[in-house]
Amino acid sequence: MAVKGAASGWKGKTFDFGSWFGRTFWGIDNTKLATNETIFSVISRKANTLSSLPLKLYKDFDVVHNQASDVLTSEPNPNMTSFDFINKLEVSRNETGNGYAVIGRDIRMQPESLTPIDPSYVTPFINTDDQELWYEIRGDTTYYFHNMNIFHVKHITGASRWKGINPIEVLKNTLEYDKSVQEFSLSEMQKKDSFTLEYGANVDKDKKQEVVDNFRRFYNENGGILFKEPGVTIDPIEKKYFASDTLKSEKITRSRVANVFNVPVAFLNETEGQSMSSTEQMMIQYVQMDLLPTVRQYEQEANRKLLTKDQRRAGHYFKFNLGGLLRGDTAARSQFYHNMLRDGAMSRDEVRMLEDLPPRGGMAAELWISGDMYPLEMDPNDRKGVKVSETKSE
Repeated sequence: MAVKGAASGWKGKTFDFGSWFGRTFWGIDNTKLATNETIFSVISRKANTLSSLPLKLYKDFDVVHNQASDVLTSEPNPNMTSFDFINKLEVSRNETGNGYAVIGRDIRMQPESLTPIDPSYVTPFINTDDQELWYEIRGDTTYYFHNMNIFHVKHITGASRWKGINPIEVLKNTLEYDKSVQEFSLSEMQKKDSFTLEYGANVDKDKKQEVVDNFRRFYNENGGILFKEPGVTIDPIEKKYFASDTLKSEKITRSRVANVFNVPVAFLNETEGQSMSSTEQMMIQYVQMDLLPTVRQYEQEANRKLLTKDQRRAGHYFKFNLGGLLRGDTAARSQFYHNMLRDGAMSRDEVRMLEDLPPRGGMAAELWISGDMYPLEMDPNDRKGVKVSETKSE
């Protein structure tokens, strides 16, 4: 089904998205994302990191441009930048397990828009007529889209399902326990101090009332002078709130959230018990455990649905650049570049471009190799500084 997107006012010959415009696509409740600091933190960091990565279309390692690359990397639709589009999809993927976008196409079937859709409106299913994956989108009218016209990124799925598993649902018990501890701690903190008044046997009824009135005045004034009457004992009632209990609960919650979202626990500002010696090691762990498979999913979805088979066969592919996250600190980058230059794996211009410096061209674009290294096949007599021994006559 050819779908024309927001560029035509969200309307086409066979569909009308006008009734969806301005609707709260990203959920009415959103209680977990909006009220849980740990969930908000991990989702916002994951989404911001992914949407900040450079994304380009390549052909045999060279950057190229076409209509599909302009849509994905510049203007997915008239209302969003590429950052906004990827950020929204990644937030939706981590909040609900799935991120969807309708692919709008022109009369040549080339992509011209990408419009995010609230996952609660979407149901994937296998059509029994053609045994292919389709998507049902429910609005004021129900629409059906072939899988090639829906950009779908998700969390892990089982063999019998097409929807990604909601990570927040996996954390349901953890979040409820954490919420209960916080509510209990807050209620205990908000309670006023309580006391017990113990009277002696020789205190008459009028004296008792006088002691109570005197203490009530002292309590309401939040301090002051309290005269302790003979035969009266005042003992405070101990509160059940302990700050250490809340801290322990928060630590457990951060650990479990990090496990479910596949990020290092240090990603959530939990440093106790961590053995990582540098930010570089933490980023490498984050890239390997979470970001790399996520990036690969986005790349393959874009390659399959935004590029034609002929374009893919000709060597076109979308690729995120993860190099910036893996370069580490200044010392680590310097050592890496030094080794790559000496081994002839990178040119000086390639190093400059990775550091956001303009290429110089000429000899800076050539590959060099250090003078103390030679091919294994080279005759030792051809090495620099080696004198060829004279052949002795027999």
